[in-house]
Amino acid sequence: MQKRKILFVCTGNAARSQMAEALLRNMAGDDFDVFSAGTKPAGVHPQTLAVLNKIGITKEGLRSKSVSEFRGNDFDFVISLCDKARLECKTYPTSGKRMDWNFEDPVYRDGPNPFEATLNEISGRISMFVLIETKKVLPQVELDPVQFFKSLTDEVRLRCLMLIQYEGELCVCEMMEALEDIQPKISRHLALLRKSGLLVGRRQGQWMFYRINPDLPAWAKSVLAETTENNVGYIESSIQNLNAMGERPNRISAYG
Repeated sequence: MQKRKILFVCTGNAARSQMAEALLRNMAGDDFDVFSAGTKPAGVHPQTLAVLNKIGITKEGLRSKSVSEFRGNDFDFVISLCDKARLECKTYPTSGKRMDWNFEDPVYRDGPNPFEATLNEISGRISMFVLIETKKVLPQVELDPVQFFKSLTDEVRLRCLMLIQYEGELCVCEMMEALEDIQPKISRHLALLRKSGLLVGRRQGQWMFYRINPDLPAWAKSVLAETTENNVGYIESSIQNLNAMGERPNRISAYG
């Protein structure tokens, strides 16, 4: 079956449309040829690349492009990601379907972790798009909601999840420093979170590094993201401990 072509458009092609391009290519690259462009391309924002790297999405091939570069190409979907692009791209010639998704620009978004919050919102929308357009359910962890919320009732486990959500990835030694607790206790809680499917881990040298499981259902990702974004004060002292840690373990990215 021939792949359908999709063009994501926003003003600068710096953040939102780059995220959408990378996410959809990662989720359903076998079904779609995915491109992105801007009405006034401004270069890929460094934070865009950073948050994609945090969740293991490859940055390869991402560059800021003008909509004019795609003139003469026909797309099955042209999807705008901001109101300005929606208005400016009304005249874009395509025989396919136009869709308008409006997400706040993370560059100007209030609150902590604006790029992570925008990425999470776009990821949820794309998951729904893939389900509707391909009738395929994306791979995800079979998660019992009772077990999920039980995992959040322990203070140490909740702080672990929020810190990892905030930082993207942390090793056991960083968690020990952040929470001012002993290694066996931290490792035990992290192992339980990994067993329940909330975290995935990788070993590098003597340490295990943990991140939020990218295959969690969208609702669970949303709960963790919203909880962290709106309660940063709950882990503020732990973040300060991390910032004061000094030399932290070097990372060799295993996620692209």
